[in-house]
Amino acid sequence: MKNIGKFYQSGDWKGEKHVPVIHAPETIQKDEEVEVKVVIGEEIPHPNEFEHHIVWSKVYFLPEGSKFPVEIGNFDFSAHGEMGLFTSAKVQTSFTTEKSGTIFATSYCNIHGLWENSQELKVEA
Repeated sequence: MKNIGKFYQSGDWKGEKHVPVIHAPETIQKDEEVEVKVVIGEEIPHPNEFEHHIVWSKVYFLPEGSKFPVEIGNFDFSAHGEMGLFTSAKVQTSFTTEKSGTIFATSYCNIHGLWENSQELKVEA
């Protein structure tokens, strides 16, 4: 049996334009809203043209002690030059949580495949 997880790539986002960059606080108070911004191609811009583009990005949160992550958002980037329109591979969302855990961001490039990144989030009482 094959496992899709082995196809996800990662790296230093400062040198790799495909890695989703997560902007979120490292620490919050219990039930405080967590503002999350994800940018693909922050340091090195990723192309956005019909032949080479980011198709989608997803944001997940895995609370400590949980077996599975919860999908926070699913974002499609649909315009790659049609009628002169181009979608930026940037998303912003928010959520609340009572538990510490890990924020995951994933993305898909139509040429270079699946990419991932993560950031820990600590909840203080």
